[in-house]
Amino acid sequence: MESVVDKIILALFLPGLLVVLFTRLTYNHIVALILSIALIAASVYAGYSTPAIVFVVDALSLTIGFWYATRMIKRVKNSNRDDE
Repeated sequence: MESVVDKIILALFLPGLLVVLFTRLTYNHIVALILSIALIAASVYAGYSTPAIVFVVDALSLTIGFWYATRMIKRVKNSNRDDE
């Protein structure tokens, strides 16, 4: 059985990485955020995120991942514009 500390550490990194991964796969950071939120909601519904602090850490990680994915998309668009 996982401890609360393990859940917090996973919640700190996994949602943000999911947003970045889905952004790389879909080329759209909004779709990536929606997919990540859907996966988090499914895990909450299944009962894997029991302590309330895990929700807060999930939201923080999603926010940081979305910020980074937005920055990544803008950088790619700017480099494509410079190439033309």
